[in-house]
Amino acid sequence: MERLLSLLDRLPCPAQVVLVNDGSSDATIVKLRDAALAAARFEVLSLARNFGHQVAATAGLDAARGDAIVLMDADLQDPPELVLDMLVEYEKGYDVVYAQRVQRAGETVFKRASAWLFYRLMRALVYKDLPVDTGDYRLVSRRFLDALNHMRETHRFLRGMVAWVGFPQIAVPFVRAPRAAGETKYPLAKMLRFAWTAAISFSPLPLQVAFWIGMAFFSVGAAFTGFALISWMMGKYLVPGWMSVICVMCLGTGGLMILMGVLGEYVARIYEEIKGRPLYVVSDRFNIKK
Repeated sequence: MERLLSLLDRLPCPAQVVLVNDGSSDATIVKLRDAALAAARFEVLSLARNFGHQVAATAGLDAARGDAIVLMDADLQDPPELVLDMLVEYEKGYDVVYAQRVQRAGETVFKRASAWLFYRLMRALVYKDLPVDTGDYRLVSRRFLDALNHMRETHRFLRGMVAWVGFPQIAVPFVRAPRAAGETKYPLAKMLRFAWTAAISFSPLPLQVAFWIGMAFFSVGAAFTGFALISWMMGKYLVPGWMSVICVMCLGTGGLMILMGVLGEYVARIYEEIKGRPLYVVSDRFNIKK
């Protein structure tokens, strides 16, 4: 809050701050409510439960009313002061100004390596225009946000959605600072799920990969069957019966299960989308203006 107040005093324009509480179980909502009571420019949106980072960010974007909107995390790894540099690019006519990390302070080698690999794989295999080394910290114009808000899919990958919408975009480089407090809510398992969501949401590639894996299993089974038939015709008996049956069954069943599993992921996400449920449920609002 101190960094935000300092930034607001330096901005060349009036600003509204929407603080989103994503179903926290500590005293966060109390502190946010007190901030809203102390200053009308702080607006608080509290979700009924934890809906996840991407949905909480969407809730904040939905509530924002400005001509230029900045999305940032609250752990101070996204330095608020960078907004001033973003505004310079926005005034040049760019609709999206995203913060691009050139260095990640306070993070392990594994974290840096996995993040590096994630963006390159997503760019190479899923969406070619996805900027590398960028999170969700960015400034967007009102016309861009109006276009983005038409995309209401349940399983969200905002940085991919932003790249997909288009409009003029540019990067502002920065050095990412260590977390100010607390621990990351994105351990390895959650990061892998996030990567899987990104892949499923933006590309049929997993289905295509599953198809070729299935074809590989089928080919191995077909080759083994051909070898067994030729051996039988030549009067050569390998291992009586059960071994060939087991091998073919394992290969064939394995290929089918992989195909069914990947196809099931797509069907499950279609099922979630057609329910038409709201992305989030709001429990409390403070200073929020319609």
